Amino acid sequence: MRTKEVKVLSEELEEKLGIKTFGPDEIVDIAESTDFNLLFVKNDILGMIYDGKTFLTVRGLLKYRPETYFVTVDMGAVAFVTNGADIMGPGITDADDRIQEGDMVWIRDMKNLVPLAVGVALVSGKELKSKAKGKVIKNLHNVGDKLWKAGE
Repeated sequence: MRTKEVKVLSEELEEKLGIKTFGPDEIVDIAESTDFNLLFVKNDILGMIYDGKTFLTVRGLLKYRPETYFVTVDMGAVAFVTNGADIMGPGITDADDRIQEGDMVWIRDMKNLVPLAVGVALVSGKELKSKAKGKVIKNLHNVGDKLWKAGE
């Protein structure tokens, strides 16, 4: 990717997540996938572009450690989330109030607060906290899936 393109993507992530990620001085490549585009930073898949929105992969979340756009699930939900299940309202214990419907979010467990998955919020952060019944986050990528295993 060109330096200008890398700068735009890194600025988008910094604005969204409030952290510095890769910069225009790093080698960043983009690859098309069936579900979303992947961002390779020094041969590690650290970012993704889904529906025109840039976000970090689980490995990117582990590396850069953002504090925003998170959704916390109880320990009973962890096995389901890491098996690729969408996130259901009753399993949520906390969520960032900034989240709006359609935003990319990351899912973490309540005990260790480590990233488990990346998804798309189907409701706002306030609604996520209400523990409403039904599916509230579409799971796009999680620990243990093909994308995760590609980085091993």
